[in-house]
Amino acid sequence: MWFPMYARMRGKRTVADAIREYGPRARIRLTPYFERAGVAYPPESITLLGFKAERRLELWARADGAEHLVRAWPVLAASGAAGPKLREGDLQVPEGRYRVVALNPNSSYHLSLQLDFPNAFDAARAAEEKRAPGGDIFIHGKDKSVGCLALGDEAIEELFTLVESVGIEHVGVILAPRDLRDGVRPVLPDDAPGWTGELYDELARELANYR
Repeated sequence: MWFPMYARMRGKRTVADAIREYGPRARIRLTPYFERAGVAYPPESITLLGFKAERRLELWARADGAEHLVRAWPVLAASGAAGPKLREGDLQVPEGRYRVVALNPNSSYHLSLQLDFPNAFDAARAAEEKRAPGGDIFIHGKDKSVGCLALGDEAIEELFTLVESVGIEHVGVILAPRDLRDGVRPVLPDDAPGWTGELYDELARELANYR
C-alpha cells in the first residue's frame, strides 16, 4: 500500500514524471478504443465499473450526453468474495460508488489510483456498528493484491494517463459483487449486514445507466 507522507519524504517521481514516461505509449494504445467508440480523447468524464465475480473493469466515457463503453480490462487479482468491505484486514474489495482522490506514481504496484474508501455511506455504517472500516484502497498495477484491484502494468499505465487527462474530479467508480445489470443477485454469507440488499439495489439502479 501507499503512504503519501512516506512518498514525499523519499522524494520519488511526480505524477508529471510518470506521465512523461508512460503517457505517450499509453495514449497510443488507448486511442483506437476511443475511435471505435466514437468518443474524442480525452472525454469529458469517465466511469469505471468493477465487477468482482467477473474479474472485469469496464471503462465508460461520457460524450454528447450519453455513456459509451470504450473498453474493458481483466482484473488480474482481487481478494475476498461477494459482500462489502466491513473492517480493516478483512481482505475484501469494497462495494459501492467511489471517487478517485489521488494519483500515486510511487506505488509498490507500479502505478495506482486511490479511492475514497470509506465513503460517507461506508463511514456511517461503520460508526453505527462500532467498527473500523480500514482504508488505503487502490486500483493498481502488477498481478497481486490484498483488498484492491490489480490490473497489470500496461493497463494501469493507460488508466493512470487517462485519469490525469480527464481530471480526478471527473472520474467515478462503481464496484459491485458481480454485474448486476442482468438482475441476478449474488449469494451472500449469512453474516452479511442487513443493509447489503439495499446497497445492491442502489448499485443496480446506477449500473442501469451503463448499457
